[in-house]
Amino acid sequence: MSHYARPLNRQDYKTLSLAALGGALEFYDFIIFVFFAAVVGERFFPADIPDWLRQLQTFGIFAAGYLARPLGGIIMAHFGDLVGRKKMFTLSILLMAVPTLAIGLLPTYESMGIVAPLLLLLMRLLQGAAIGGEVPGAWVFVAEHVPARRIGIACGTLTAGLTIGILLGSVVATLVSTSLTPQAVHEWGWRIPFLLGGAFGLVAMYLRRWLQETPIFLEMQQRKALAQELPVKAVVVHHRKAVVISMLLTWLLSAGIVVVILMSPVWLQKQYGFAPAVTLQANSVATIMLCFGCLIAGVAADRFGASRTFIIGSLLLAASSWAFYHLSGSHPEQLFLLYGVVGLCVGVVGAVPYVMVRAFPAEVRFTGISFSYNVSYAIFGGLTPVAVALLMGVSPMAPAWYVLALSLMGLGIGFWLRREPAEESGATLVNPAQP
Repeated sequence: MSHYARPLNRQDYKTLSLAALGGALEFYDFIIFVFFAAVVGERFFPADIPDWLRQLQTFGIFAAGYLARPLGGIIMAHFGDLVGRKKMFTLSILLMAVPTLAIGLLPTYESMGIVAPLLLLLMRLLQGAAIGGEVPGAWVFVAEHVPARRIGIACGTLTAGLTIGILLGSVVATLVSTSLTPQAVHEWGWRIPFLLGGAFGLVAMYLRRWLQETPIFLEMQQRKALAQELPVKAVVVHHRKAVVISMLLTWLLSAGIVVVILMSPVWLQKQYGFAPAVTLQANSVATIMLCFGCLIAGVAADRFGASRTFIIGSLLLAASSWAFYHLSGSHPEQLFLLYGVVGLCVGVVGAVPYVMVRAFPAEVRFTGISFSYNVSYAIFGGLTPVAVALLMGVSPMAPAWYVLALSLMGLGIGFWLRREPAEESGATLVNPAQP
């Protein structure tokens, strides 16, 4: 049986498991900050400033992590295309684990003054650089290890693992908040999630030592076929179409997760008066279903191609999101079902990396995905909450309209992919160098 069609073997499963574990821990490390933003603001800024200013400064530091993603991702991808995927894949988790551990040990404003928030900002910038290299690097790493006919399920599994990191952050934050008194959380309890994340990240980095360099990169080294010019220059000059489609797909991915998963609990509380505890429980259900949706989308992409997956998935996302936003208030007893179904349908984003890894040649694949993904995520990931908040002034159903618009874009991308004959025939392989 050819490498193209063989089933996944033990080495493939080990690669997928370690990649998904590391990705989940990195997303946990990156997202845990937002769950303790209020306490962090109190500990790292003067006590005599207004609450709104403290909150603004705290979320400014959080946003700095997003702004660092493109630069960090492009630099790490540059070396990933030149010196190897594995080295950068290991470096990214180290760059995330050490700053996370450091945040848990940082002195507060009370003991160090202005130096404390400056150190916190530095740690967030390092985290942002790490996550910018981790996600594209992980997609490239697993796609170049598995058979070409299994790229969809490999990337879908990895994307599901990243999502589990968000769920893990929510669970740890809940446990800390319910197990300790508010005073204990304020004084020292907020440090626990950061210390845990840093420690687990270092363990995951150690485990990644057992991963092997991708066969594609090794074969390129042997043929001396590595990029002869600056990889990012080659991407921008020669692969503009791939960059555009990858950026649009990243917009779909970021909007689905930010609007449906991260913003909906607060929207449900304000729009329909649900209790916070109920919305967070429903959100956990939706996040778990999102993981399954990513796996289903990956399998569908392998079997039916990305075009059909996005056409059907986008139609289901449009219908389920419209039902969720409009029926949750009139049918509160159906909240968990409605949120779970839309979470499952957001899982169509699990097919996004399948298209992206096939869009760029191996010589500049890491850089191509990293540039497209991180620039797009910095723009749309950061602006989506602002855009939805502004649209809320026009209609309280703004989130529903936003997700509907992005679903229609996903539908359009699905039909556009039908024009690419190689997409449906499987002629363009991500692993052309392998026998």
